[in-house]
Amino acid sequence: MTCMRASWRRVETFVDFVHERGDPLLRRLMNAPYDDEPVTPEEEEAVREALDDIAAGRVQTLDEVMKELGH
Repeated sequence: MTCMRASWRRVETFVDFVHERGDPLLRRLMNAPYDDEPVTPEEEEAVREALDDIAAGRVQTLDEVMKELGH
């Protein structure tokens, strides 16, 4: 299976999940208008930095963040 096909399979699985779940937030996200503005160099750099952080293990779980915020 190609990488592109595997990616589409994940998208299709997510779409099925949204429809089954009926979650209003997820429904709004799925129905949001297409963003046709070009990606800026700053946005591209931010994505690269985020991916580097993930690859380096500089991540926190939601539980860790909530605990840090006192929730």
